[in-house]
Formats: sequence, structure tokens, C-alpha cells
Amino acid sequence: MLGPFQKQDSINPILSPLTTTTFACPVQGTDVRWEGKYVFNPAAVVKDGKVYLLYRAEDGFWGDRSTSRIGLAWSNDGIRFQRRTGPVLFPDSGAMSLYEWPGGCEDPRIVEDGIGGYVLTYTAWDRQTARLCVATSFDLLRWTKHGPAFKDAYAGRYKDFWSKSGAIVCDVKEGKFVARRVNGRYWMYWGDTDIFLAWSKDLIRWTPVERIEVTEGRSAKEPVKQRLLPVVSVRKGEFDSQLVEPGPPAFVTSRGILLIYNSCAAENSSLPQGTYATGQILFDSGNPAQMIERTREPFLKPDREYEISGQVSRVCFVEGLVQFKGRFFLYYGSADSRIAVAVWSPE
Repeated sequence: MLGPFQKQDSINPILSPLTTTTFACPVQGTDVRWEGKYVFNPAAVVKDGKVYLLYRAEDGFWGDRSTSRIGLAWSNDGIRFQRRTGPVLFPDSGAMSLYEWPGGCEDPRIVEDGIGGYVLTYTAWDRQTARLCVATSFDLLRWTKHGPAFKDAYAGRYKDFWSKSGAIVCDVKEGKFVARRVNGRYWMYWGDTDIFLAWSKDLIRWTPVERIEVTEGRSAKEPVKQRLLPVVSVRKGEFDSQLVEPGPPAFVTSRGILLIYNSCAAENSSLPQGTYATGQILFDSGNPAQMIERTREPFLKPDREYEISGQVSRVCFVEGLVQFKGRFFLYYGSADSRIAVAVWSPE
């Protein structure tokens, strides 16, 4: 396991909403306070000796239905951040507005592609169906959207399937999380009920792994979700009894593929119902579908005021992890309202 991580209470939360920054929304044609309501659920990457966060921000006021956009912040020490005044990934009037408007762009995860670029998985939310999407960039500022990750798989069977939270398998090279192939393919953990698996040849077009080979007849008529291969499921009575969902990009260690994952507790569980906490799973490095070990207790759970009270009560939701200046920094949404950090210094 990674850890133990120490919450940085002297400075947490490290990012909170701002009502002073505005953005000219290209869909609405008006200025919006794009990060005035909540900021949470950041991806993280190290670039040019700094830590960068790509974080989810919601506009509007309390009680309003909001649109999410992705902002950018940076830090020299991994703790104290400056931020760009406008978002870097947001709904516009292009073809992706079909998927992104009015809910927006949510919950990013980021990896490097090994040739100087970045691959971002994020959720497009039209307020009806969540769709896992892919965008790429060379500078973290200008992003090319490639649409739903699964739109071409199985003749479009999963294009409109509820999907989110894509954590791509990586190597850690000099502190950088670089996507790596396993058995000639890239792999990604995804999903927010069970955790599923997908593969890709190019990091853009992804194919969900199905548990059976679909043929004419009974298997071809099964509901889409029943065809998917769950590699992680909920555990009755445990902290992860209601849902499980990938956190930051998974990465290969000497013992296997390590995935940090988020969870929610159901009624009659080891944590209060509705509590979002965080665990770790180890998969076989040669078979990303084969689980080896799984934590019995969460290593990060809400127990601070900034994690307990907010848009959603009792939430620690991790999406960003970097290795920076000899330490691991874990970035997470607290109560779906602000952003916090926990740090581990390996001996």
C-alpha cells in the first residue's frame, strides 16, 4: 500500500470557490461565475518542476442547477496554488455540446502519453447520461476533444451507456505517470457502480472488456451492463458496500498494478451510510483483470469539518496523485465543495 498519508490541515482546503472570476460562456453568450459555487475532484500532473491541477468547477449559486468546467491551477510546492482566471476545458457550441450541455465537463484524470502529450479522461454530462470522454493536449491549456471513449466499440453499443471515471494504467518514470502497454495494449479501469476494464491501441478509442463473447442468440440479447466484465464489485457490510469507482491513474509497481479507488457505504456498513472513502487494490501486472489483494479498511475517510459539511456530506473523493520532490501528493474533493491534499513521505 501507499501511505500513510497525512492530511495537510494547516492549509486544507487548498482550493475553494471564487466568485470574482468570470468566463464568457460560448453556449449561453453571457459571463458566468464559472467557479463560484464549488471546486472539487482534481486531476494532477507534474510539468516543468510544478504540480498542475485540472479541477472541476461549478457555476451558479446555492440551489441553482450548475454547469461544470475544468480549471487549471499550479504550485511550486504541491500545496499552495495559483489558478488561471478562466477554464481550460468547457462546453462550447461545437459537436460535443450534444454530450456536454448543460451539465458540463466533470471529474478529470490525466496521464502522459510518452511522446510529449497528455491524455485526459473526463465525464461529459448532458443531465441525462454520463459519458466517459477523452481529450488530448501538449500544454495543458489547449485541448482537443475526441468524443466518447466507447463510441466506436462494438458498432456503437456503448456510446450512450452510462460511463465515467477512467483511470489509465501507467508506469511512474521520474515522478511522471506515463501510460504503458500491458500485453501490447493500453488498459483503463472505469465505472461507478462496479469497476470495469477497457483496452485501447491509441489511448483515444477504447473497447470495454466483456465477460462473454457476444454471439447471435441469447447472449446478444442481454442488457449491455450484463455483458461487461466487473473486475471490482461492492462488498456487503464494508466501507465499499454501495459503489466502487476508480480514483487516480493506476500504476505498475514491483508487486503488481496498484489502483486507488473511491467508494460509498450502504446502510448497515462499517461507515455511516453515504460516506465516501478511499481504498487500494492490487492487480496482477500481467493480467489487469486479476485482483490480488484489496484493503479491508479505507486509508482515507472524511473526519474533518471541510470533508463532512458541503454539497454532499462526508466525502473524500480522490482523483489526483503525483510523486513530487520525493513525496506523494494525493488530491481529493472534500464534501464535493472544495479541494484538499494529503501527503506521504516514503522512508
